[in-house]
Amino acid sequence: MAFDDPLIQQMLAFVEGIGIPVRATELPDTTFLPGLDIRDGALCIDAARLTYPGDILHEAGHIAVADEERRNQPTFKPTKAEEMAAMAWSFAAVRHLGLPPETVFHGDGYQGGSGNLLEAFEQGNGPGVPLLGWLRLTTDPNAPDATGKRCFPNMDRWVR
Repeated sequence: MAFDDPLIQQMLAFVEGIGIPVRATELPDTTFLPGLDIRDGALCIDAARLTYPGDILHEAGHIAVADEERRNQPTFKPTKAEEMAAMAWSFAAVRHLGLPPETVFHGDGYQGGSGNLLEAFEQGNGPGVPLLGWLRLTTDPNAPDATGKRCFPNMDRWVR
């Protein structure tokens, strides 16, 4: 199964470049996000079922913020904290790649809250930003020690 779309190729080059394995595979209709799943620490993609390519970055964010033992489980269900961190991580990733943030935060995502999330992330706030700072993946711009540091959405490391 080939990924012919240049946008998907760009995102996958980034994801694989930071050490997250990607597998092209057929997936059932029952995955949380169409055409995507996380299995054994790898991002599994069914190109025929993928509805929103930007969801690749969100799912990669789950792998990136989970500790190694959790991410390598046969099946993976993110915690609420990991969900928030993955949102912030995917915003940083889309910015890093120079893509419009709506690539990830599209109108059908986040239970209709994409606009609010984008506004919060643009201001350096938003769910998950403090957690990314706590994980030492970035510096929370609202942290007491943030002055003079390169802060979110810039990342110091991409994988926990």
